[in-house]
Amino acid sequence: METYTLRGIESMLGISRAVIGSLVASGFVTPSRGKRNEYRFTFQDVVLLRTAYGLQQAHIAPRKIVRSLKRLRETLPSEVPLSGLRITAVGNEVAVQDGSAQRHVESGQMLFDFDVLSSAGGSISFLAKAEPAGAAEAWFERGSALEAESKSKAEAAYRRAISLAPDYVDPWLNLGVMLCDSGRCEEAVDLYRDALRRSPEAALLHFNLAVALEDLERADEALASYEACLRLAPKLADAHYNAARLHELAGHRSQAIRHYSEYRRLQR
Repeated sequence: METYTLRGIESMLGISRAVIGSLVASGFVTPSRGKRNEYRFTFQDVVLLRTAYGLQQAHIAPRKIVRSLKRLRETLPSEVPLSGLRITAVGNEVAVQDGSAQRHVESGQMLFDFDVLSSAGGSISFLAKAEPAGAAEAWFERGSALEAESKSKAEAAYRRAISLAPDYVDPWLNLGVMLCDSGRCEEAVDLYRDALRRSPEAALLHFNLAVALEDLERADEALASYEACLRLAPKLADAHYNAARLHELAGHRSQAIRHYSEYRRLQR
């Protein structure tokens, strides 16, 4: 079975290690351990973590994400997997789709939203939130589903999504991570730079570019990309950590201390 590293998940989804660790500790995801005792995540784990990422992007506080998803895990029947639910943000609250209505995860109260869920036979289905990319998102979702089955088919699906909507960032991110994981980091660097020409304000593209450059041992370029990422997303803790590490290796003591301090502050 295809598995993903913690670093790959971070690059793919942009979720901080703190949030991932909390979700693991709460039982929301249960990764296995690799030969060096590192976390290994399944495709189902990726789906669940992507849900957490969506809530994070909707400006739900990390503590509320973990608390709500833990509560959901505790109250659901064991035969209903969390990956089979549609979990969304409604305002500042975390909601789960229940038939044609939504309910607040923590209180159980019904909430109103204008999304429509299609379910067959009364079962609950997982649907990604509709995006303006339209057909491009369908190809992106297809690529995500195909990664565990066929890298070549997944790559083709991601490239199709990119061709349909070049400004849609997600397929660029996933494809770049997949290329790097397959030992094609040079191609990933070119891909990310191509994406940044279209979406220069996408902080995660700068972050992923930096990770790929690190894998190629191009530390100076990687550091410049982390700094570019932080200019756009100054609260991205992992970018601070990685930048601090590279500054430290380069002997830039004051810059390293500044980034380490900011990383610790953001983890509180």
